[in-house]
Amino acid sequence: MHSDQIDITLDVVRQLVDEQFPRWSSLPISQVDVSGTDNALFRIGDQLAARFPLRGSDTAAVRIEIKHEAEAAQTLLGSTPFPTPEPVAFGEPGPGYPLPWSVQTWLPGTTASAADPGASVLFAQDLASFIRGVRSIDTGGRIFSGSRRGGDLRDHAEWMEICFNSSEHLLDVPALRRLWAGFRELPPPASVDVMNHGDLIPGNVLVANGRLAGILDVGGLGPADPALDLVGAWHLLDDVPRTALRDDLGCDDVEWERGKAWAFEQSMGVVWYYVDSNPGMSKMGQRTLERLVANKS
Repeated sequence: MHSDQIDITLDVVRQLVDEQFPRWSSLPISQVDVSGTDNALFRIGDQLAARFPLRGSDTAAVRIEIKHEAEAAQTLLGSTPFPTPEPVAFGEPGPGYPLPWSVQTWLPGTTASAADPGASVLFAQDLASFIRGVRSIDTGGRIFSGSRRGGDLRDHAEWMEICFNSSEHLLDVPALRRLWAGFRELPPPASVDVMNHGDLIPGNVLVANGRLAGILDVGGLGPADPALDLVGAWHLLDDVPRTALRDDLGCDDVEWERGKAWAFEQSMGVVWYYVDSNPGMSKMGQRTLERLVANKS
């Protein structure tokens, strides 16, 4: 998926686990087919999962990032009615893999990419409950810092131009440019930053019996625009459930539009970037853009 991607095989994972965590040497290991783009995932037995970063050349920086992800996971535990991964252990570089890695608890369920709960009002209400729980976490006075989604929409103008130019053979770019022109002029949030999961896409959402069963990839937890987690309304839900989520959260018009804008920014980036290397991710972006265009009024 990336020009600088690190490949890791099942044999290498088996050796790393056996050498660094001999207490798990008797457990079977299998690679998990996931739509994620940042980590390779391997299941250890029935209750554990090992995550291996796919990119990075600075071992110290990757170690800091993994520790940050673990701290975020620990902060999120118990803050919502839904299970999230619990950090278990940290692995070190070894033969065949040059970076630190991590082990966390395995959560049962089917990803929303496969289960597609978009027509369910009950699922939408579950998602609203999760968002409320995350927002209730104390920011400790922190505010958004960084260059990814969750700050000022206008800071993404250069990236969006790259996306538009790279998508001309895939999408109706003139129509999408007009949509973005309105989004980038939205006023800033009226309230202070709140905690957000930051990446509520179908591959990070688990479903069981049509209800929300868990949330994955929680390392992006942090303070941001209160509208950021509303991307889930567009990535995951059809019209009627989406309205139910909005009503449940009590979003005003500007917050709702900003949520649409963040979903738009994310989708424009994944459609062209992953069109060949991760078709599922690309199609997710296309579907979200179709929903946004259909609801542009």
